Amino acid sequence: MRRSVKRAPVPLFLPRPDYRLRRLVDAARLLPLFGGFLWLLPILWGPGETAARDTAPDGIYLFVIWAMLIAVAALLAPGLANAADDGAKPLADETGADSTQDDA
Repeated sequence: MRRSVKRAPVPLFLPRPDYRLRRLVDAARLLPLFGGFLWLLPILWGPGETAARDTAPDGIYLFVIWAMLIAVAALLAPGLANAADDGAKPLADETGADSTQDDA
């Protein structure tokens, strides 16, 4: 007859700092995809009143999107850098394996 070992229950939610860090990393990962979508959006715009494509508004739009992506990345970077400075383990390595060992 085996005795069942009672284990401590696993918490349902992550601690607030870990949760926010994961959402920040998620935002940083989605930024290039969102930027690519916005970058390709002028292709879907309908033509102007003339048959020739007017490139001036498209160029201005692309420059503004480029500047906004840089600004958003600059806003996300300090939070990601602070997490790396605090010695937090990388989020991609959740297997518990030590990623600092040399395999050679």
